[in-house]
Parts: sequence; structure tokens; C-alpha cells
Amino acid sequence: MSWNHNPSKTIDPWNPPARSHPGTAYRRPVRVSADELRLPGSTTLRFEGERYGSGISYFHVRYRPGDSVALHRHPYTETWVVLGGAVRFTVGDGQYTADGGETVVAPADTWHGFANIGDDTLTMLCIHASPRIIQEWKENPDGEDGDDT
Repeated sequence: MSWNHNPSKTIDPWNPPARSHPGTAYRRPVRVSADELRLPGSTTLRFEGERYGSGISYFHVRYRPGDSVALHRHPYTETWVVLGGAVRFTVGDGQYTADGGETVVAPADTWHGFANIGDDTLTMLCIHASPRIIQEWKENPDGEDGDDT
């Protein structure tokens, strides 16, 4: 199916013509509330695109000073957009710091984690280049090697 552009026709962005995209179940915009994405007992939002016809997934996190995420990896890239605060990333054998407004990318299949190193709340968007979040932890909470997909 092809998209025929007709500049003389006005298109309502909330009711566009039906289009066919590989892997996309929706033919109209999808609005998802934060309450639907919020993890129980947390401020973190978890969006898995597959459910909504999107090719990406993300976490929107708000971490207190000193909070961190242990080493883990994905079979795809992860891109972090630091919205506010200060963060130290461990990516492979390196450590990198970033502040609000900066973006950091971890290659696929690379162990990575991060920690809030600032005095303020860290707010960050963690974008997964996959419609489904696939995550392998380097160690389980009990200290053994593990896989949590």
C-alpha cells in the first residue's frame, strides 16, 4: 500500500487516513496515560511499544541522590536523555558523567548501569531501540549470574 499525498486535502492529525506499517497494529495515534505506565509503588514509567504499535520502548525515571541501577545489557542500543540532575554511567569498561540536556548511548550487548551522583533528583528518559524491553542482569539480587527477560 502506498501513501498518496494530496496537498489540497486537509488531514486531521487525530484521524489520519489508514496506513499500513510493518508490525504496527494501530492506524491512528495512541495516547497512553502516565497512570497506565507507572510501575506499582514507584515514580518510574515503563512503556513497551509493542502493545501500542511503536518500534521503541522506554523507562521514564526519577531517582533520588545515590539511587542506582545495577549492570545489565540488552540485544539492542539504549539511549539515555538526561532531563535533569547528574548521572554517572558505567558502559563496558568506561565511566561517563552527564548532566541535564545531554544524551548518552550504550551499544547493544554491552554491560551498563547508572547512578545519580548529584544532590538533586535525576530525571531521565531511557529509550530502548526495541518494541519490547529485553534485559539481562549481570547478577541476580542473590549474587548469582542471571537473566531477566
